[in-house]
Amino acid sequence: MGIEENKKIGLKLMKAVNEQDMGSLDELVIPEYVNHQLKVGSREDLKQILRRQYTGFPDVHRTVEDIIADVETVWIKVKITGTHTGEYRGVAPTGKKYVMAAVPHYRIDGGKVVEGWSVFNPLDLFKQLGVIIYKGFPDEVKAPI
Repeated sequence: MGIEENKKIGLKLMKAVNEQDMGSLDELVIPEYVNHQLKVGSREDLKQILRRQYTGFPDVHRTVEDIIADVETVWIKVKITGTHTGEYRGVAPTGKKYVMAAVPHYRIDGGKVVEGWSVFNPLDLFKQLGVIIYKGFPDEVKAPI
């Protein structure tokens, strides 16, 4: 596939994820899809992870901020936003909004997404939800006077 075709596939994938369109995922992603960071070993595993995210954050949305491709890969810089209105990974709804940066990276073969990697900070999400309290590193936290 060419560079522009791979960008189009990446954008179609983001659109399908934003629209919670599992049928389009079937068309874009091979059944044996693997994502190395998410520990996903199939397209069905990917769908399960997305459904869990949609349950916790029904309004989750990925805004594409940049996209770079070559003849077999596509990198997509996204801003992910959502509101925690459902249970997510054992955490009861908080009603809090979050914003998180991520860079998913996909290998494309024959016009299909076959493999993926994800660069993101899940601890930041849980910090924004108030599950993790971060006061700073010891050298950043000032002792009371």
